[in-house]
Amino acid sequence: MTTIHLPENKKVYFASDNHLGAPTNAQSFPREKKFVAWLDEIKYDAAAIFLLGDLFDFWFEYKTVVPKGFTRTLGKLAEISDSGIPIYYFVGNHDLWMNGYFEEELNIPVFHRPQQYKINDTSFFIGHGDGLGPHDKGYKRMKKLFTNPVAKWFFRWMHPDWGVRLAQYFSVKNKLISGDEDAKFLGEDKEWLVQYAKRKLESQHYDHFVFGHRHLPLEIQLNEKSKYTNLGDWIKYYTYAVFDGEILSLEKFEG
Repeated sequence: MTTIHLPENKKVYFASDNHLGAPTNAQSFPREKKFVAWLDEIKYDAAAIFLLGDLFDFWFEYKTVVPKGFTRTLGKLAEISDSGIPIYYFVGNHDLWMNGYFEEELNIPVFHRPQQYKINDTSFFIGHGDGLGPHDKGYKRMKKLFTNPVAKWFFRWMHPDWGVRLAQYFSVKNKLISGDEDAKFLGEDKEWLVQYAKRKLESQHYDHFVFGHRHLPLEIQLNEKSKYTNLGDWIKYYTYAVFDGEILSLEKFEG
């Protein structure tokens, strides 16, 4: 478990599911500017920033090429990272194919699985949330294909102009972007990330479970001492979580 010591008057911020580039770069540009404005605002009291995946609606790293665009976001992340504020990135189901660019260019560690942290005396279980719990079966099958080394090898040999265009087309068709059934609250007893968190608590205590992926801002008390938080998104809600050393709260950025 990684330990983070929170200095006085400093905070830890969490955000996820920006899906920059969806449905087009031009249409997501106002959302990108709003996200960059948020980063500009929080950098003054941030001790650390956690980005929990799907920052981009599609991302694939070729050996010498990354997708075009998102200059303002990448530049702001570089600025914040260079200033000494640690940023932790967790890949989502739309940016599974990160392979060194964030680490090498931005000095931002990238995680492909959930991680455990202790911030001061408070324990956190943090991840994007995709593929966890008893359901999400369609995605679990899709992930096996997308992470298959042979499939990745064939896609890498496709010309980037064709590969990126094809991937963006299918990515925008994702129900989480179109706002279909997958982005509706299922009820606490049917929310599979809630079920997952409760099962984890059977073997080890965590004060907070923080996930993205569901595109819904949610705060659910799991028991007297443990809470589940879903961060919402930067498409409809513009929500994020902030931890001040004692309380984790879900906030909305008005901008």
